[in-house]
Amino acid sequence: MLNLRQINKEACDMRYEAPSSIDQAVALLASASGEARVLAGGTDLLVQIKTDLVEPTLLVDIKGIAELREIGEEAGAFRIGAAVTGAELKENPRLKAVWPGVVEAANLIGSTQIQGRATMGGNLCNASPAADSVPALIAAGAKVAIVGPGGRREAPVEDIVIGPRRLSLTKGEIVASFLLPAKAPRTADAYLRFIPRTEMDIAVVGCGVCLTLDGQGTCTAARVALGAVAERPLMVAAAGAALVGSKVDGAALATLDAAARAACRPIDDKRGTKEFRVEVAGVLARRAAQIALERARKG
Repeated sequence: MLNLRQINKEACDMRYEAPSSIDQAVALLASASGEARVLAGGTDLLVQIKTDLVEPTLLVDIKGIAELREIGEEAGAFRIGAAVTGAELKENPRLKAVWPGVVEAANLIGSTQIQGRATMGGNLCNASPAADSVPALIAAGAKVAIVGPGGRREAPVEDIVIGPRRLSLTKGEIVASFLLPAKAPRTADAYLRFIPRTEMDIAVVGCGVCLTLDGQGTCTAARVALGAVAERPLMVAAAGAALVGSKVDGAALATLDAAARAACRPIDDKRGTKEFRVEVAGVLARRAAQIALERARKG
């Protein structure tokens, strides 16, 4: 059980709950009088509490809810519970084979030890513009199942984060699962990021690409998403459109590069300047598209 005194010595007013069902979790969140937070892996939240960035009066631990801990196939689609860990994603051979870009992105979150706790649900709901799994999920066309006081609804992943630490969810709503759609033949995805160090760093730029080829090798559909280049992860429709109708050749990749750069609205910080981020976005879009292309060609 979570020892709140180990998290924050001053958090005497903080209440910890570990519901056994999602309906119980929703009821707790909806009835909270102060700031309530969902605890999935806790790899971001516990650090934020420890450093006084957030001061919730209620923590709702969802790790014990079976519905949120499962990976299943539904007519070729994958349903991934919001509390499934990165380590569990990596250990699922079928998911890795079908959606390698998504799994690769999720497994860039922290160290091996962190992977045993970190979740895609937490990575999304932490609402960081630099979250690694989010651009990959957006490129894959993933949707989230949301449960709240008003029932269940679905929304595209790109509609959830609306700004740094800001979500489109309303009070009492919780992300229950991700739905990765059934893939058309010759469809593949890839995710790349740039970081200052060799590992365990926050993305300076991240890019996810998913594309589909026809029997002649022409791209018939493409989705491109960027992270860490704006106030939230971006779905870049113009970048995807740059590939459609092409053989994903040099000309198409150049148009993709330009579209990715044009979509950027980054900030300067200690990890990179605006100009550097814009340039890297174009480069990563090209490279991720080429990786996705090779995977799609293999069928």
